[in-house]
Amino acid sequence: MKIKVLLTSFFVLTGLTVMPGFVEGYTVKQGDTFWKIAQKHGVSTNELMNVNNYSSSLLYPGTKLSIPESISEADKELIARLVHAEAKGEPYAGKVAVATVILNRVDHSNFPNTVKGVVYETYENGAIYAFSPVENGAINKPADSEAKRAVEEAIAFRGQGQGSIYFYNPETAASAWIFDQQTTVKIGNHVFAK
Repeated sequence: MKIKVLLTSFFVLTGLTVMPGFVEGYTVKQGDTFWKIAQKHGVSTNELMNVNNYSSSLLYPGTKLSIPESISEADKELIARLVHAEAKGEPYAGKVAVATVILNRVDHSNFPNTVKGVVYETYENGAIYAFSPVENGAINKPADSEAKRAVEEAIAFRGQGQGSIYFYNPETAASAWIFDQQTTVKIGNHVFAK
């Protein structure tokens, strides 16, 4: 009976110490970098460093790291389709920045906390879409390889940059309030703001 109680206590305590949002551990191998590990697992380098309490990028083989939960393949595909529709013809850096806006919105308290929620968000009882490709159906077209690569890069560098949560083309923007937002960077035809 004592063994059963001890085992039960052990499993309960062990279960309580497992941090939610972490899917696995990883043992660092020779030649690994935070960037390589983050790309392999589809997580941000900043997040990977933060959850493992690293302020330096120095890694030693054999070190055990916790890997945060990654963004699902379905969410990556959705972001890539939006990037493809919104940033077609824009420089690659602009495509990465558009993907980063989506990720920043997921993390921001003023927006839905899921990729799908951010992409399909509407205002004024569904009359206004956050993104025009959702309204006009362009979101349903397949993403090209460059848009997919831009999403992977945005995920890997998530948390870096200047915190943009908006982007717009000043030539076509229909809502005047966007011009009052603080500009963070201009890339191609898009202005990014927060």
